[in-house]
Amino acid sequence: MAKESYPYLISAGLGAFVAFMWGAEWTAVALLLVMAFTGFFFRNPDRIIPSGEGQIVSPADGRIVDVRKVESGTRLSIFLSIFDVHISRAPISGSIVAQTYHPGKFHLAFDDRASIENERMDWILEGEVPLKFSLIAGLIARRIVAWKKQGEKVARGDRIGLIKFGSRVDITLPKSSRIVVKVGDRVRGGETVLARLGGPV
Repeated sequence: MAKESYPYLISAGLGAFVAFMWGAEWTAVALLLVMAFTGFFFRNPDRIIPSGEGQIVSPADGRIVDVRKVESGTRLSIFLSIFDVHISRAPISGSIVAQTYHPGKFHLAFDDRASIENERMDWILEGEVPLKFSLIAGLIARRIVAWKKQGEKVARGDRIGLIKFGSRVDITLPKSSRIVVKVGDRVRGGETVLARLGGPV
């Protein structure tokens, strides 16, 4: 479980205890349900990271809602519902050469405007290829937490951050990559291969 869950768990737990002591059983039950959902939302499972060169894995759990050509390659957009794991992972091994926070709006995460107008954090990794991806806040999500910083090295599948309560992740795949997923596919962060660099699909 991600450590960011602790303040919510403690607050809900203390609230449930006080409510129970004052005889407000239904309030106590409601707060215990909040605790259970919080633990579920902030779960931090281990993943089996694919080995071998030339593989780009998903930076997040969720559903692919958009695949489109852009100047530098192909952009994939992944929508995370409140039921998905919200831990973000490094799609390739390399160094974090840039990490830029952009304040912005809070459109629904599956809205195309979210990629440009919403609050987000852009990352650029320098590994087998330069790779850019963005953690984007949604209507409910209001905080992006970075666990890794600019200048640090990461391995493919390493946990790098968290977006609280619903969000979107965009990743721009280089022109040299062969995409092996499509709109509607479910992906798992650090585990699902999105594309391969050169060679057969």
